[in-house]
This record gives sequence, structure tokens and C-alpha cells, in this order.
Amino acid sequence: MLIRTCLALAMLLLPAAAWAGSALPKGFVYLREVDPTIVQDIRYAGSHNFVGRPIKGYLAAECILSEPAANALKAAQNKLAAKNLSLIVWDCYRPKRAVEDFWRWSRDATRTEMKAEFYPRTDKQSLFASGYLAARSAHSRGSTVDLGIVPAGFSMRPTSDALPPLKSCTAPKGERFEDGTIDFGTGYDCLDVLGTTSNPRVGAVASANRQMLKSTMREAGFRPYFREWWHFELANEPFNNGFDFEISASPSTEKPAR
Repeated sequence: MLIRTCLALAMLLLPAAAWAGSALPKGFVYLREVDPTIVQDIRYAGSHNFVGRPIKGYLAAECILSEPAANALKAAQNKLAAKNLSLIVWDCYRPKRAVEDFWRWSRDATRTEMKAEFYPRTDKQSLFASGYLAARSAHSRGSTVDLGIVPAGFSMRPTSDALPPLKSCTAPKGERFEDGTIDFGTGYDCLDVLGTTSNPRVGAVASANRQMLKSTMREAGFRPYFREWWHFELANEPFNNGFDFEISASPSTEKPAR
């Protein structure tokens, strides 16, 4: 009992920095503690996603990554900052239970609340077979990210429980949901052939922006996925197997007790 009491007192006396990331498995970090300038809009922690509700395992709107992946994103962010641009991340580490949640949802033909925006021309039951979703997601290994680019200085609007009006992700910039990004031809998680990285039908501006994103991420050590312009995997990722720990808030975002 005395030993446990002494340990508890020692932990209370530790500086806040020593607690940072303490709840994460070894090798993982909170992105905001590596680079707080990268904008975060973690869609699966809320309801504005293709399912229409928070996904299992997302207890906080927080980007968690392997340490090498987070450092690589910081390098990419530094290069974009010189162009008055910034990364915005939509998904990072994804628990295995979230992947299973997607699978169960895909088999329920009655749940199509978000079809008009995220998959207006795609049969939801074909999402896994078509490669839009994976039964064993690379995100679960902790070094894969979904992201885009926003102008420097962009900040997220206060979140609301109310969903925005549904607008097709394939609609032109200015007509689809405004996520703050430069024009990439579609919205994020647009489960449609227009989301394919090299699809020329998105136009010259969007194609050039996709190429800029792809080259920036490649220089930082990531490889793209041809079917989704927003999806990148760290080439030399440290983990081969997936994880299933829940996504929790960074200690730096928690208010200290009074």
C-alpha cells in the first residue's frame, strides 16, 4: 500500500509534458502534440460522414498516428507553409472495431441516409468489393492518413450536432459541401469514380491540386492510393498489424481541474 501511495504521489508531481500521450500504445502520438498547426476535422467522430453517425472507437475528434507518420506529416506541413497552405486531416489511426462497424453498415440496405452526398451514384453494398472500404484497413496500422490542403490560417467552424444540408460530393466547388479546401474536384470520402486520383474529368485546376498534394506527400515518404485522392500510406510504416484501441482526446486539449 505504501509503495502504491508513493507512486501515485510521484505521478501527481510529474510535469504535464510527462503525461502527454501516456494513454497511447508505445510508438503512437497525438498529431497536435507534434504539429498543432495542422488542421483537424476528424469526420468519423461526428455524424457528417458516409454512415451518418459517430463510428465505433472514435471517442474524440483526434488524430492519432505512429510517431514516424506524424513526423512525416510535420515535414509536409513545413513545405506547404512556405506556399501559404496547410494540411487538413480527416482520418488517421482507425480502430479495427470501426472497420467492423463499416462492414455491418454496408450490409444493411435500409441505412442510406447519407447517400445523396457521399455515394450518390454507387451501390453501398459494393463499397468493399470496389475498393472504397477494406476489411483490413491500412488505417488500423497507424501510419495512414486521409487529408487535403486548405489555405494557411484556415480554422474550423464550431461544431454543431445538426447535419448540414446534403449536397452531392461530385458537384462543382461552390455547390458541394464547403470543407475549406482548395479545389480537389470532389469532397472528402466521395465514394465515386471522380474520387480516383488521376480522373481527368475533374478539370485542370483540381487535377493540378491533386498532383501537388500527391507530390508533397511522396516527398514526405507517403504513397498514394489511386482510388482516393485523399488517402496516403507511409511507405516505411513501423507496424505490420492493426490495432483496436479507442481514439481518446489528447491530454493537451483537456481542461485542468480547478
